[in-house]
Amino acid sequence: MAWRFALLIDPVPADAPDADFSDRFEEIDPSAPALTVGELSTQRGDGIFESIGVVDGHAQEVDAHLERLAHSARLCDLPLPHIGQWRQAVARAAAHCGPGEAVIKLILSRGVEHGPTPTAWVTVAEAADFTAARTHGIRIVTLDRGYAIDVPARAPWLLLGAKTLSYAVNMAAIREAKRRGADDAVFVSSDGFVLEAPTASLILRRGDTFVTPAPNAGILHGTTQLSLFDHLEKQGFTTAYETIPAADLPRADAAWLVSSVRLAAPIVAVDGQPVAHDRELTASMNDYLLSPRD
Repeated sequence: MAWRFALLIDPVPADAPDADFSDRFEEIDPSAPALTVGELSTQRGDGIFESIGVVDGHAQEVDAHLERLAHSARLCDLPLPHIGQWRQAVARAAAHCGPGEAVIKLILSRGVEHGPTPTAWVTVAEAADFTAARTHGIRIVTLDRGYAIDVPARAPWLLLGAKTLSYAVNMAAIREAKRRGADDAVFVSSDGFVLEAPTASLILRRGDTFVTPAPNAGILHGTTQLSLFDHLEKQGFTTAYETIPAADLPRADAAWLVSSVRLAAPIVAVDGQPVAHDRELTASMNDYLLSPRD
């Protein structure tokens, strides 16, 4: 990944008045050391993040990402981000994105042990080329996530539904998928319901209805999924949040994994079995997702 830009943020309180926060930003060399050895984001993964897709210099769905950053901060007992300050940081980062696709990452860490403030920074990098995944599709395997669908309500300290920096399990799931000859995975609860992919949301099509697993099961509420549902509703389709049995996944009329950077990747096989997919609709989805969206 070729890093283009990095910006350290000196966070202000969430309730501070809106202002020009340029004096609270510090541009740094993205290839140079920037964190102390006591930084809890690296020691414990104690922090949160967001990845914002950028198309031709336009950062997509910024408000939705900032709202989710604040939601994750609440779940993790981190100081709430000042939305105006982070919006200015995103704008400054987007100015370093040229033609094509890129990704802006927002990171908010607890900082150092007993430190006075959290650590916060923003980076910009070129996005990978996901043309093949968008056009030819991806093969997925289903993997047991190891808990029942009602666990998030019973155990909020597990931070299910927060976008934390603790992504070791997510990356291990993708490696396991590749060991099984697939491209990605979809997590399934121990009582047999589909949840989400390690880095994406799941959408199924049943006739003219599009469904996604209900986010109250500890699922990260996807910004791309929300935007696509709004788009689909304007096209006359019905959308819904449901508790979806794993057996419904291979029987769907079509299915996609959607995320901010890869966008809509059609699922073409589940656990080694080919499944139906809709090339024309997928192309329409990605045309929309590549258009400027606020």
